[in-house]
Amino acid sequence: MSIVMSPMKLIKNAVNKAVTTYGKLDIMFNNAGTIEESKARIIDNEMTDFERVLSINLTGVFLGIKHAAQAMIPARKGSIISRASISSYVGGAASHAYCCSKHAVLGLTKNAAVELGQFEIRVNCLSPYGAATPLATKYVGVDAEGFENVTNSLANLKGVTLKAEDIANAALFLASDESRYVSGHNLLIDGAFSIVNPSFHMFQHPDS
Repeated sequence: MSIVMSPMKLIKNAVNKAVTTYGKLDIMFNNAGTIEESKARIIDNEMTDFERVLSINLTGVFLGIKHAAQAMIPARKGSIISRASISSYVGGAASHAYCCSKHAVLGLTKNAAVELGQFEIRVNCLSPYGAATPLATKYVGVDAEGFENVTNSLANLKGVTLKAEDIANAALFLASDESRYVSGHNLLIDGAFSIVNPSFHMFQHPDS
């Protein structure tokens, strides 16, 4: 008979294991996430699907911050990073539940940064544009190449394709002492996608 451990216990045990093994916890990266089936109309969305997405994308982050803070406060040092999305900043880029969860991750990041700053703990989040991860390609229903073709056609910054390594490098920056005075920040890794309304075509070059 298998025993399914609750998310709270899983996260708590992971933090305890790190502290037991290394004597402290310096970095916490809340990177787990999910999305529900694409249903554009809110009247077609089910409450159970909505709550499932929030339980992983938001409650999971809450638990990660909570248990990381318990380990970091006595040491008076640490960097907590959570995976958000451009959906933390704009609407219409993903499903209702996913968008809500990522907006909430940003709010939780800001609140935790305010509380934990007194203990020299930094709290930030990352908000990438679309990278061809298994979760993203499955949601859109195309392979990695097809996904990148779509995102590149909509991107503001041309000539570069967002890769998982770019997101990892941003996380490393927030984890390192190079960002020692960065806290409460939502680091957008989106090539300026989320700050421009492309319908204006204000700076459209004739050769682009």
